[in-house]
Amino acid sequence: MLDLAILGLLHEQELHGYEIRRRLRDELGLFANISFGSLYPALSRLEKAQAVTVIESSGAPTRVIPPTGSLSGERAGLRARRSGMPRGSRRSRKVYRITDRGRALFEQLLDAEEPSATDDARSFGLRLAFARYLAPSARLALLERRRSQLVRRLATDRRRADDPGLDVYTRSLVEHSSESTAHDIAWLDRLIEFERQRQATGRPPRADGRDPRNGEALITTEGTHP
Repeated sequence: MLDLAILGLLHEQELHGYEIRRRLRDELGLFANISFGSLYPALSRLEKAQAVTVIESSGAPTRVIPPTGSLSGERAGLRARRSGMPRGSRRSRKVYRITDRGRALFEQLLDAEEPSATDDARSFGLRLAFARYLAPSARLALLERRRSQLVRRLATDRRRADDPGLDVYTRSLVEHSSESTAHDIAWLDRLIEFERQRQATGRPPRADGRDPRNGEALITTEGTHP
């Protein structure tokens, strides 16, 4: 899933590692705990697979290491001097670009069908974030698969709620889950209807994600519960 997210971001523009991490955490909101220890191995793997390439290096200021009076601080300064990088100097930063092979891999990952028993809200949310790159039929299939998953979840929760052995608090949690799932299904129903109408009329979507028929919001965060 991380490969899909990285390729999706690079499909839109060239980015360096820091910006990729920021957008994964702050914009997609699906990788809140992503670290450079996870990101850079993924970028290296994609580079070796020729899915991304490094196109340039841009200068970026390094952290200034002031005298600290501590042995560890002075050692850090010494290492910087020995490497030929004086304190406060600028260092190179890799900028990544997606390749044609990377675009093909992105489309393959984006359009891949998950096992029927899979119910992964994060995976669906990531694919929905890049759904504009899917063919209309594949986009509709993505929404319908997710709806089927939620219908199964709702049926399971309702069966659990009928269990006479549940205490009042556990039953309340199950009922809350059922309400949230029913809300998500209604949200998906609106999206599915919109997709069907748009495919039938050939009407392009509005850039702000609102229904061109009535201006109502269609793509919102309301329907993305974990």
